[in-house]
Amino acid sequence: MLLSLRQRSLRPHASRPHSSRRLRAALLATAATCVLAAAPPPVAPAGIGDPLFPNLGNPGYDVFSYDIGFTYQGDNTKPMEAVTTIDALATDWLQRINLDFARGTVHSVEVDGRPAAFASADEDLVITPGHPVYAGHQMRITVRHTSDPGAGGDGGWVRTSDGLVMANQADAAHRVFPCNDHPSDKALFTFHVDAPKDYTVVANGLPVGRERAGNRVLSTYRTEHPMATELAQVSIGRSAVLHREGPHGLPVRDVVPAADKGRLERWLKKTPDEIAWMERLVGPYPFETYGVLIAGADTGFELETQTLSLFERSLFVRPGFPEWYVDSVMVHELAHHWFGDSVSPRAWSDLWLNEGHATWYEALYAQERGKRPMEARMREAYRQSDGWRAQGGPPAAPKPPAPGQKISIFRPVVYDGSALVLFALREEIGTPRFEELERRWVSEHRDGTATTADFVHLASEVAGRDLAPFLQGWLYGAKTPPMPGHPDWHGAAPVAGRTAAPRHA
Repeated sequence: MLLSLRQRSLRPHASRPHSSRRLRAALLATAATCVLAAAPPPVAPAGIGDPLFPNLGNPGYDVFSYDIGFTYQGDNTKPMEAVTTIDALATDWLQRINLDFARGTVHSVEVDGRPAAFASADEDLVITPGHPVYAGHQMRITVRHTSDPGAGGDGGWVRTSDGLVMANQADAAHRVFPCNDHPSDKALFTFHVDAPKDYTVVANGLPVGRERAGNRVLSTYRTEHPMATELAQVSIGRSAVLHREGPHGLPVRDVVPAADKGRLERWLKKTPDEIAWMERLVGPYPFETYGVLIAGADTGFELETQTLSLFERSLFVRPGFPEWYVDSVMVHELAHHWFGDSVSPRAWSDLWLNEGHATWYEALYAQERGKRPMEARMREAYRQSDGWRAQGGPPAAPKPPAPGQKISIFRPVVYDGSALVLFALREEIGTPRFEELERRWVSEHRDGTATTADFVHLASEVAGRDLAPFLQGWLYGAKTPPMPGHPDWHGAAPVAGRTAAPRHA
């Protein structure tokens, strides 16, 4: 995510548990214990204890896939009928199953094809199956519900001038569909959208079906790589879809307001070269397709929804933004597809790994293509760093969001303040080793999740020495450490009570 000028697992997903002799033995022991269990626990929300969003996510299962259907009638203010089917592996013995879900009416729930009782508890949907689910069981949960685009802010559906898009970061996918709404549990996604024939539907991944019946069309999209719920995207609008080819034959498709396709082409045609630029630095693009989704909406941010990055129309048509700046913003969201999408944070306190890296490549692109020196930008970031840390916490231990403002975790310290950590690391270990670290990071953790500790470990391995003492202050210190090689850099005294707005778009 990149804020606008106006606002300015513990295991990788790819390593899924499977049945084994030891697991079967454990299941028999668990089953014997469960016979003696008391009544189901009370209906209550059950988060996984994320440091920033403690009620987000749910324990006891690992989602493999989501299959989600929406029926859009052409009015972006009214609830849509929807069906969400979740295939998951139970990792614990479950008398109740919690899903994150709000802003919708639940009609019915089935577990493995059998009706299940359900109730709401805060922003959880709490399901009581007819029989407990045992650890190791692959279960299917089907929820028939509504999905409400007209319920107001805090993310989820965003109403555009001609339809809808999604903006689910960081804590809002469950305002659209029932899910395990935490980036530590990535899964495959299939979307089916039934809409009037004069609307264009595009979603994450590639199209796998299009069926017309009368004046309606059912469009189906599917991802080929696991995805965090906060990166889900469905666009419904009177849009044009523009196709071109990226590096190595990568299909690139952009979704833009139909009336603007000519006007926006000057920006869209740059995408293949931007992908090639990133590939030269960090390795192959990690997904099956890419594209830019330009929406007629005032969101206040741009967003790296997987394979289809969301941008405000005003970024490209509003006068006053220099070309180098728009280009670098496009690269920021593209860079997230390596840093944040393919390699996702294990917890939201690892957010600096997403935004620090995206800001790093944004700044590097601005230096190479826009003559905007990175060192000057980093020196200014150093000057402000202590103030940012005082306001938002250090990069790897950010303060929780302000009450009622969940995207307030996207503070300056996770953008330029975190890119500054990478600059310091490069100064400490040298450019060749830093570039090797970046390539290995996205390669070794592809399609998975990773932590700050994982990054420190890999950096130490690449450098050939323990970097934990060096990085401790940069990642967790209340004060910014001295910059290697730049003893003349100094910080400004923090201004009490002042919150600097991010300068990004």
